[in-house]
Amino acid sequence: MADMEPMDQKKLLEGICQSDCAKPKHGYEECVKRISGDDTGTKHCTGQYFDFLACVDKCVAPKLFSKLK
Repeated sequence: MADMEPMDQKKLLEGICQSDCAKPKHGYEECVKRISGDDTGTKHCTGQYFDFLACVDKCVAPKLFSKLK
């Protein structure tokens, strides 16, 4: 067991929490579909992306800090 790499708990929890953040994820994915044909590069989904990340972070934080040593 000593030769095994430690598992990154944050990555594991992020994967679990993504299912709890289905609504912001759906909003981001819909935005990506809407702007997929934009050749000008002026349209973006930054707001929706950060909304999704904030949801995941809010879900991960309490679970992560309870696992840290």
